[in-house]
Amino acid sequence: MSRPKSRPMSAGVDPFARDHLPPASEWPVFHFDRPEYRYPERLNAAAALLDAALARGWGERIALHTAGSAGAIHCTYAQLAAQVNRIAGVLVDDLKLVPGNRVLLRGPNSPMLAAAFLAVVKAGLIAVPTMPLLRARELKQIIDKAQVQAALCDARLLADLEPCRTAGSEHHCASLAQVLCYHADGPDSLEARAAARSANFAACDTGRDDVALIAFTSGTTGQPKGTMHFHRDLLVMSDAFPLHVLRPQADDIFIGTPPLAFTFGLGGLLTMPLRCGASAVLAERYTPETLLATIAQAGATVLFTAPTMYRQLALLLQGGAAPVPRLARCVSAGEALPDATRELWRSVTGLELIDGIGATEMIHIFIAAAGADVRRGAIGKVVPGYRAQVVDDELRPLPPGAVGRLAVQGPSGCRYLADPRQRNYVRHGWNLTGDSFTMDADGYFYYQARSDDMIVSAGYNIAGPEVEAALLRHPAVAECGVVAAPDAERGQRVAAYVVPKPGALDAQGGAAALRRALQDFVKAEIAPYKYPRSIEFVERLPRTETGKLQRFVLREMARGQGPS
Repeated sequence: MSRPKSRPMSAGVDPFARDHLPPASEWPVFHFDRPEYRYPERLNAAAALLDAALARGWGERIALHTAGSAGAIHCTYAQLAAQVNRIAGVLVDDLKLVPGNRVLLRGPNSPMLAAAFLAVVKAGLIAVPTMPLLRARELKQIIDKAQVQAALCDARLLADLEPCRTAGSEHHCASLAQVLCYHADGPDSLEARAAARSANFAACDTGRDDVALIAFTSGTTGQPKGTMHFHRDLLVMSDAFPLHVLRPQADDIFIGTPPLAFTFGLGGLLTMPLRCGASAVLAERYTPETLLATIAQAGATVLFTAPTMYRQLALLLQGGAAPVPRLARCVSAGEALPDATRELWRSVTGLELIDGIGATEMIHIFIAAAGADVRRGAIGKVVPGYRAQVVDDELRPLPPGAVGRLAVQGPSGCRYLADPRQRNYVRHGWNLTGDSFTMDADGYFYYQARSDDMIVSAGYNIAGPEVEAALLRHPAVAECGVVAAPDAERGQRVAAYVVPKPGALDAQGGAAALRRALQDFVKAEIAPYKYPRSIEFVERLPRTETGKLQRFVLREMARGQGPS
């Protein structure tokens, strides 16, 4: 295990990221004892992913697929490498950026966004990807916090970035000096500038512990937290979960819904396929119907998405949608996977979902299980190279079956950008993910709830996801979310927000009848004290761009809702 060592920065290198890492005493303990995580001291992650692929003779393999009005478009490894090199040339020669400068990336999933990310990393710059739906106020927070100097932006999303570079605007960012647009026409577009650059570019001589990525957390309120990841972390993401759990092959075709700005998507739709010589389908947006159709058309074999989407896809397949015969491995992450969704997916497709828990702070999945290693109700075991334990508030390990906080160490870990919350996430060398878990005697981990989502009602601890899982087993329920609502007698009560399946309200005799039926059903499925005393029927649930349920929105709704 190791603690960080400081090192001097070379002349001509922007030291901002190094200077704003947490102090060494606040870093987690890292473990690099397994040979697959022992990377060379001089390492450029983009070169390790892309130049190494060319050296292996993979140049003519397909790297990326996308769909356009003229049909499918395919990009080979050689074509991707050439475009990455040209964009890197623009960044260095046109924009005069130096290693360590931060570059904001803004756009929906596309081959250009993927190439831009790899070019930033290859040039020794630091990528700051952002979710496409962010607005000027949110972008300003990120740009100011990371002191971003340049941005590469899809032209269709420029409107919300424009105020950040406009002097006099309330959202003006003093550091943002240059913006280039892609998917644009004209001589100043990124495509036009890149076309004038060489297809050859020597990767910047970066170190494995140089910052390559600042990933800002999603789905939270308040000030965003920037998680700083090194070049080695991008390879850990590409090697740990894939090598030990997913086991992809060179002929795999990856597909999924998470944005590349989300580390779940960055790994599953870019770095993992590149690492093994496979390919990925990149699309700007999917509905359940278009995702299912694209899986079939592309012959996709590996799927990354959230539990809600798996449930929607399963219902479509149940209803007679065309099958997806090549699909072989399906990864679920981003939120808790209910057993009902796992069982529904398996019954419809014959495939066992690969559940996983990861975190932006840890860069990707660190607990998972696949195939015969799946145990009902459990997420899985730690990915080899990681260590995890369930602890109490004093970080003392708890016995099997006890509910406590999840603490993790491994080859990746949390380093926030100049943020006092580092001391909350990392304690005594352990990453505390904010999740409540139990662990059994065999080392399987069982998710209970986010630590701040545990409902305490009349002295009982009730995990919202357990109640959600019970509700989802009822045939009238399409989706649901469960949170705590204030209650004068009990302190808190269980409040459920349910999206009923089409026609379910009428079939059950109206809202009051369905509400009673669901309450009785939950009492029969799990301990009766856990049943939802409030049930409200809604058309849709509030979700983030990555598909996570926004429980804080439901909690706000619950504060104004009386018992049903």
